Amino acid sequence: MKRLTIFFGALSFIMIAGCDDLLDVKPRSSITEQVYFQNEGDFNPYLTGIYTFMRNNTINNNILYGTERSEELISAVNARFTTAWNQILTPETGALDYSVWYQAIGHCNLLLDKIDDFTFANQADQNRIKAETYALRAYFFFHLSRIIGDTPLMLEAVTSENVPALPRAKASEVLAQVFADLDQAISLFPEQTFVNGKYRFSYAAAQALKAEAKLWNAKVLGGGDADLNDAITAAATVEQAGLSLQANFGEITTVRANSEIILSAYYNRDEEGGRSNYALNALPFLAAVTGASNLEELPYCLTTVNGQGAYQISPLSRALFESNPADKRIASTYVVEQQGSVEKIAWIKKYPGNKYPDDRVSDNDVILFRLADIYLMQAEAYAGLNNTAKAIEYLDRVRQRAGTGSYVGPTDKETVEMEILNERGREFFFENKRWYDLVRFHSAGTINVYEYVPNLIGKTTPLYWPLAAKVLATNPLIKQTDGY
Repeated sequence: MKRLTIFFGALSFIMIAGCDDLLDVKPRSSITEQVYFQNEGDFNPYLTGIYTFMRNNTINNNILYGTERSEELISAVNARFTTAWNQILTPETGALDYSVWYQAIGHCNLLLDKIDDFTFANQADQNRIKAETYALRAYFFFHLSRIIGDTPLMLEAVTSENVPALPRAKASEVLAQVFADLDQAISLFPEQTFVNGKYRFSYAAAQALKAEAKLWNAKVLGGGDADLNDAITAAATVEQAGLSLQANFGEITTVRANSEIILSAYYNRDEEGGRSNYALNALPFLAAVTGASNLEELPYCLTTVNGQGAYQISPLSRALFESNPADKRIASTYVVEQQGSVEKIAWIKKYPGNKYPDDRVSDNDVILFRLADIYLMQAEAYAGLNNTAKAIEYLDRVRQRAGTGSYVGPTDKETVEMEILNERGREFFFENKRWYDLVRFHSAGTINVYEYVPNLIGKTTPLYWPLAAKVLATNPLIKQTDGY
């Protein structure tokens, strides 16, 4: 791990040294080519380095985009919310500077540009590297589009200092590229098993991302029934990947690479540069919970170095669980601090970290996709097609594990869709998915997000983020996000 960190640290330095602002970049890519692409053995370490962008610099270690603007969290004792939580976004406050995302995309482009010049001893190895790279590029473009909508389509390798400024492409064009990349990846994977484990893209993970992107395209960008059917097809393929739901819900985030996981990001306290994930903001520290009568039930850390005590589960999210007290997920999702007879903070237990002799550390793997997500994607797509019987079938697969029994409510489309949204709120609480879920269901008319999220009530803040002023200043072709 240390060798890889040094390797890609040097690589990133080469890129960043000549690249201050996105799309006004002057990366020394020719140096990168000369140093790193000498034989087939150089490509796999390079690819591994690109995964560090996915984990550390984009969505996996940052709940700003996937969670903060939703209704999931409120302050605990040491609030660390950004202005996005208050729905205060301007080009100067809370805006997106997407340079690091395009550094990652640039690395993908360069690898894809160079790899076909080499003859691999094993063609399957070359195809697998290309497949993973296409999937990574799709991942970066998809998440950029979910955050800002229209975004530049940078598809060429940067091999000189002459990089043209690019305008924002329409979100529909970006998603078309995402699907093209994913279809290419799916066709290139030599096997449908997790041959490289669950910390890298696989055939199943590419299909899971395709299902998620198809749902977004269908409901947010108006793709309609064709995309909903495509989402079902992709998700059904993932079902054949030899996965199974973990019997114990609490093990989903605590047992690495378990039977339910499709793709996750690796964390380890002894790993250089990766000792904790975003959940450290939710773990209480001892001074904040001293005197609690149920202290041993709380996932506390000894100091604020490892537990920030910043977030707790919101009353709205608690209400989703408390609608059925038999829900087995409650014990592994949150615990209410008891100070004598007084209930205090409802601390989050979803990513409890691991206790070591010196302290608890937030080093659970962060999950991107798991089997329950696939089931609820299928439920959502079938409901969108007004096939509520099939939607309930997939909904019930998740409910049975939760101990809440089969769904017995009304079966009209509107009610079933609302139940699926609520189930996603319970199943994926604090897994960095909620804001995207709300935007999808808002776009489809299931909810009005401006009435659903407390901090959006009375506001007109657009659902997409603004671009940072520095991005606009360095590229005259870039226009600000609508509404800012």
